[in-house]
Amino acid sequence: MSARKVAASQPELPNEEVQAARFGKARSAQATAVLEDYVELIDDLLTTQGEARPTDIARRLGVSHATAIKSIARLKREGLATSKLYRGVFLTPQGTELAARVRARHRLVVDLLVAVGVPQQCAELDAEGIEHHVSDLALAAFARFLGRGGLPGRKAE
Repeated sequence: MSARKVAASQPELPNEEVQAARFGKARSAQATAVLEDYVELIDDLLTTQGEARPTDIARRLGVSHATAIKSIARLKREGLATSKLYRGVFLTPQGTELAARVRARHRLVVDLLVAVGVPQQCAELDAEGIEHHVSDLALAAFARFLGRGGLPGRKAE
């Protein structure tokens, strides 16, 4: 195949600013995803077990105890959590609000995937990654597609 035909079949690169913005959005979503997973899990543990101990958090997220401690420290710096010696981790009102938004976003993504034919178990697994990277604009479109109002926890756009 000639170089010209190969070049014609390759997609054209977007301009540098557009491409940099895309990659920047993905990096930002990855950094936020960790915090979101932690607040959601802490909220779940507090609701179901009455406490969220770093050891339980580490085991459920599949990370080392040291990694969980570092992430919990970050949650505290961000104003999303507090902790008490021998009592575990607690969410601030901001942390509780974030956990509710993350959970609603997860449910919306799962429901959309199931609506388009993805099996429930696969939808749950895939949503765990998608939920952190999808924009509010896309989530609003998902909600409209599913016949729901606006995004949970958000003002109508």
